[in-house]
Amino acid sequence: MSIPFIDLKTQYRRVATEVEQGIQAVLASGAYINGPAVARLEERLAGYCGTRFAVGCASGTDALMMALMALKVGPGDAVFCPPFTFMATAEVVALLGATPVFVDVDPATCNIDPAQLKKAVRAVRSGDASLHPLPQHAGKLTPKAVIPVDLFGLLADYQAILPVAAEHGLFVIEDAAQAFGATVALPGEPSGAARRACSFGQIGCTSFFPAKPLGCYGDGGMCFTDDPELLELLRSIRVHGQGREKYDNVRLGITGRLDTIQAAVLLAKFEIFEDEVRLRQDVAARYAELLGALPGLTLPAVPGGHVSVYAQYCILAESSAHRQELLDRLTKAGVPSSIYYPKPLHLQPAFANLGYQPGSMPVSEALAARIFSIPMHPYLTVETQQEIVNALAG
Repeated sequence: MSIPFIDLKTQYRRVATEVEQGIQAVLASGAYINGPAVARLEERLAGYCGTRFAVGCASGTDALMMALMALKVGPGDAVFCPPFTFMATAEVVALLGATPVFVDVDPATCNIDPAQLKKAVRAVRSGDASLHPLPQHAGKLTPKAVIPVDLFGLLADYQAILPVAAEHGLFVIEDAAQAFGATVALPGEPSGAARRACSFGQIGCTSFFPAKPLGCYGDGGMCFTDDPELLELLRSIRVHGQGREKYDNVRLGITGRLDTIQAAVLLAKFEIFEDEVRLRQDVAARYAELLGALPGLTLPAVPGGHVSVYAQYCILAESSAHRQELLDRLTKAGVPSSIYYPKPLHLQPAFANLGYQPGSMPVSEALAARIFSIPMHPYLTVETQQEIVNALAG
């Protein structure tokens, strides 16, 4: 029996007619770049996330890049990022000449630790690495922004992060590349209301890479904001800094447009998205029940009031040796697995110039040594999940 890690084929069969009709409409129209489907998608997803505006773009990485550019982040600026995440989060910071300042994560949620964030900001302001590990940098850095990552589909702790950012004058760019559709019920919100991913901070960013909870059939992304001025900047930046006229370039920008065909695919898939989020909850609940009987495993933690969209289902083994034993069992049984992420960003060769050393981000390093993920998608059956758990049990 072949078990897919993410089952896009079953999903496609469910939406094939709508997807093909949408693509054919784009092909017939000839509006392949910034066609009407892009504007429709932006309006629908902004309404879903609870923001005033959305700007489609070519990828989640471009969304982060555009957000940083719109907020005028550049050389001499410190941008606080978790090291336990995908490369793009900090990569865009460095590409703009700013400096990533890595902040360790919470061991239960794997998201940036607000208490460590507070220490890191104070360390940068004072230049005192005894308060928190700092990157090597010639000259004083100015704290400018923080990029919390909603890792594995779970929202970061914005109730704690936003006050820290406000206290220190930091912009907040939400990296919701893995968490579109995730929610949290916050104190003070109307009864029964919940805030959605992409609605936090000055700009929220997400990815529509095919493996994401809402994915297209190529690359795609989106920025979300409530600020009309940022909306204008984001629209300009995504098309080479274009002004009011096509060849009026008022700033530097990128080629960051979302293809119309991908927008059509996303509009079709969005029709079943909320049902897929519900199905993901069912799959996660079954995993929790089935895996709870196995010793030595730590299952994903979802704090009260949160709904995760489980972009990945990540488990912690007791040790790296235990993880390897479990991965070998899965491989022997033909069950696919993956490790998100085997080496934290502060130890990646690409960031060697920052001078971070092993042991400087102990939680992220411990997670990297123990974490692994098993198949997760809305169409996992009880029988398949039992087969996966049986493989882990050996």
